[in-house]
Amino acid sequence: MSKEIHQYLVVMAGGAGTRLWPFSRESYPKQFHDLLGVGKTLLQLTVGRFADICPPENIYVVTNMDYKALVKAQLPFLTDDQILLEPSKRNTAPCVAYAAFKIYQKDPQATMVVAPADQMILQEEKFTQTISKALKTASKKDYLITLGIQPHRPDTGYGYIQFHEEKKGNLHQVKLFTEKPEYELAVKFLESGDFLWNSGIFIWNAKAIRQALATYAQDLYESFDLIKNDFFTDREQNAINLLYATCKANSIDYAVMEKADNVFVIPCDFGWSDLGTWQSIYDISPKDNQGNVSQPPNV
Repeated sequence: MSKEIHQYLVVMAGGAGTRLWPFSRESYPKQFHDLLGVGKTLLQLTVGRFADICPPENIYVVTNMDYKALVKAQLPFLTDDQILLEPSKRNTAPCVAYAAFKIYQKDPQATMVVAPADQMILQEEKFTQTISKALKTASKKDYLITLGIQPHRPDTGYGYIQFHEEKKGNLHQVKLFTEKPEYELAVKFLESGDFLWNSGIFIWNAKAIRQALATYAQDLYESFDLIKNDFFTDREQNAINLLYATCKANSIDYAVMEKADNVFVIPCDFGWSDLGTWQSIYDISPKDNQGNVSQPPNV
């Protein structure tokens, strides 16, 4: 177990899921629903996916303060120290920085998976194998690794990652991140063969992401560095509240991944969907002969 003890999961579960309104509401977002009708919420499914990767005490959930009770009810094994409460929405960069600094304070040898709470993975064994290999690489190399999904259609709802053809094992160095494109451009991406959908799943060691934040998001790094000794104490929440009051909203893609030169992507195909829109729900739902969906899964 000595190798596994340094492996951590960080689940980002603070979003309001407004694109799925009225099913997903600010007071009860989609990650806390049994959206797939399998008896478990998206949050529970996400955490369960990592049962063979890291022990329960190495699982952290970053969420909004308003959702603390929902997280504790659905994941009762988590301690208060494992639930990181954001007082306001600041996108993914502060979320990642908070988790990275806190975990590093506990375990400087930590490797981390950062995953959204609202995704579907159909081929979980294949997913687990991919994550395990990426964590092994991250434990030896200061790489910032992301998972890219093989695109099956010119979808305008996803960001795209362009990669270099040369490989290092199963890794390709990232050439370019592109936000959600217009349809005509998405068609060209698909035809080129060197673009992947951006899954928003990241793997790295805590030291590497801290160094990347220090280099490319210095203000954010310095803010969290100032409060590092408050983690795992009764001062932590107040320190976080004060930090977020002055913290700019920014995505980890824009803050770090688009700028760093040690970013690698693993092309993947394990039945992934981000379940972010009604279109993505339609895609996974059973349909009649005319392609109509009368009842999406548990909606």
